[in-house]
Amino acid sequence: MTQHRVLQGRILTESGWMDGELKLAADGRIESIDARLASGRAVERYLLPGFIDLHVHGGGGVDIMEGGRAAERVARLHARFGTTSLLATTMTAPPIDIEQVLRALGSSCRERQPGGARILGVHLEGPYINPGKLGAQPDDACRAVMEQVDWYRSLAPVSLITLAPEIAGHMDIIRQLAEQGVKVQLGHTLGSYEDGVQALEQGASGFTHLFNAMSGLHHREPGMVGAALAHAEYAELIPDLLHVHPGAIRAALRSIPRLYCVTDSTAAAGMPDGEYKLGSHSVTKCMGGVRLADGTLAGSTLTMDQALRNLVSIGLPLADASHRLSLYPADYLGLADRGRLAAGAWADIVAMDADLNLQQVYVEGEQIGLVDA
Repeated sequence: MTQHRVLQGRILTESGWMDGELKLAADGRIESIDARLASGRAVERYLLPGFIDLHVHGGGGVDIMEGGRAAERVARLHARFGTTSLLATTMTAPPIDIEQVLRALGSSCRERQPGGARILGVHLEGPYINPGKLGAQPDDACRAVMEQVDWYRSLAPVSLITLAPEIAGHMDIIRQLAEQGVKVQLGHTLGSYEDGVQALEQGASGFTHLFNAMSGLHHREPGMVGAALAHAEYAELIPDLLHVHPGAIRAALRSIPRLYCVTDSTAAAGMPDGEYKLGSHSVTKCMGGVRLADGTLAGSTLTMDQALRNLVSIGLPLADASHRLSLYPADYLGLADRGRLAAGAWADIVAMDADLNLQQVYVEGEQIGLVDA
């Protein structure tokens, strides 16, 4: 690795924008950030923190549930679109299948492979969900018991678990997981507003793909969406502009201080239209989306660079959009050295032109090859 490489541009620092230069150290971290550009000089590119995606099922034709080296292939695909770290996300499945995948992910999480994003850990999305609100999840939902959760956690670093709080025994599971430092999100749920509030009181910390696969907002029955809008500090949302209308995104932005964005991407991300796998399901990519045979949205084809452009297109300032793709997910997981450009932080960086097209991506100081134009 070349020592003391320097990047120049308009840098989004922790204290705001700075026209200057960023120096990369030999150990993959940021050595320094300085205001070195002459005043009034035209800035040709933005330097932003690398994107952090906490909900990734696949990409490049590969699904996380395939096991083996699938997660590393997914991490390479998303790195080419600016994602510098991610949570590999599982699907609802029989226990033997989940065990197999988690064993493989345990290996993939230990060491980052060259050319790929850092796999921070696992987002266990199911099987602890409501069978009446599967969305695109396979029909293998079950009630959580702590012995099984502990076994899964022994196989791989499970950072985040999605569950339905209204299922018998789940409030106690939420409390125990929160006490152990595991993030719990509410999702794939038919729970009421009251269920959501109680789950937050027990230690739940967020909501999975807000608005999707959860009881909706009605003025006399606020539902799980109402609990999120009224009480959440954090929630994830898919900004592909298919899963959630821009008006609903704006409502969430006004209500949830640290709303952060995810792709919920599938194997179809970065691939042409056609048939792909999502867990045990077959899904079809067409017209910019991914659907089951009955038309149900089944994850997305979104990449994080497009998520940034989408947020800006509906009126978010660039710095705010960047925070929702980098800073807030990092803070949610308690990662003080990612999601921000600062001396000592990992050199996870995206360089973008004035139209927010990717020019360069660095993961822990390694420059990543981009997708051919």
